[in-house]
Amino acid sequence: MQAQALSVTVAWLRLERAHAEYARVLRRDHNVSPLQIAILAILTERPSLPLAALRKALVMHPATLGQAVDDLRRKKLCIVRTDPQDRRARVVSMTDAGRELLDKAPLAGPARLREAQLPAARLEGLNAALGDALDVFGLAAWVPKPGDGR
Repeated sequence: MQAQALSVTVAWLRLERAHAEYARVLRRDHNVSPLQIAILAILTERPSLPLAALRKALVMHPATLGQAVDDLRRKKLCIVRTDPQDRRARVVSMTDAGRELLDKAPLAGPARLREAQLPAARLEGLNAALGDALDVFGLAAWVPKPGDGR
């Protein structure tokens, strides 16, 4: 194995382990997941947001997002209401308890990009590197196709 390949493997493992540890600490200290922190972070941008808009912002399967939002609702960290303009749609808003939790909990992972002030060139480079990683690691075949619901 080339030294560079070993370095990349170590970097990949560091990223995986860091994300797993972040998720573990969030669960232990705040009883939420990284997805739930991302939902709360997005809800700081507007007083209320349709569930469909949250799904688009998070590029998330509707069932996965629905479960995460429902858990936040049960914990009284958000409120879910029926949209008065469209009775089929649901609108989500954050509670004071949700704001308090978000103030205490660390924000990491992709959700952090919404508030991080990074140069466009750095974000473009990261996007290219992550796209390249899918190919180099042989994972491109497992990327969900647009519109397949995942």
